Amino acid sequence: MFIYIKYIAPVAQLDRVSDYESGGRGFESSPARQTNEIIMEIKSFKDRVDNFFKWVKGTELVLLNDIDVNEDPVRPHLDLNFRTSYGRQIYGLAYDDNIEGIVCVAMTEEIPHTEKELELMSKNSYLEKNSTIMIPYTVWSRKRGAGKEIMKKIINHTIKNMPNIEKIVTLSPLTPMATHYHIRNGAELISINSETQNFEYKINRKQD
Repeated sequence: MFIYIKYIAPVAQLDRVSDYESGGRGFESSPARQTNEIIMEIKSFKDRVDNFFKWVKGTELVLLNDIDVNEDPVRPHLDLNFRTSYGRQIYGLAYDDNIEGIVCVAMTEEIPHTEKELELMSKNSYLEKNSTIMIPYTVWSRKRGAGKEIMKKIINHTIKNMPNIEKIVTLSPLTPMATHYHIRNGAELISINSETQNFEYKINRKQD
């Protein structure tokens, strides 16, 4: 079961088109055949672009009550109760009744460097009602492009609906994959810790 949140316009990431190859010996290919192959390749590329835009434009950010935590490639040991208690939330990227991406977040007043700090800081901020930082601590996707899209939607949702949140800072694993993912999506590395790293996504709110 999930609760729909206001749709946020997406930004697409295009698949790279493969290099054109004639596929035969030169004396077997006439100019007309080569032209037809080029036209077919262009049409195939256009179809892929159209399909990507179609599914991205149709996605919605939803609040989830239940997930299979064993799907989490980073922190499968964190149970559902942890992910949904003390103001912690699970968001999904929904398309055609399917969830294509998932991100779990906590709200804190300070930046955690460990899972234990995440647990204690988010609990304290929930009880004190003084949260100012959103901490995405795990994210994964089931469809190409969904990981990037769900982070965009989380940022936009925070800007529009969570005025108390001043920063979005991740608690990420200390892996090259995590580094590449967040840097590619526009985040800035702000801390390298013994077992984790923190990336900050800027929140740009327009001044009235």
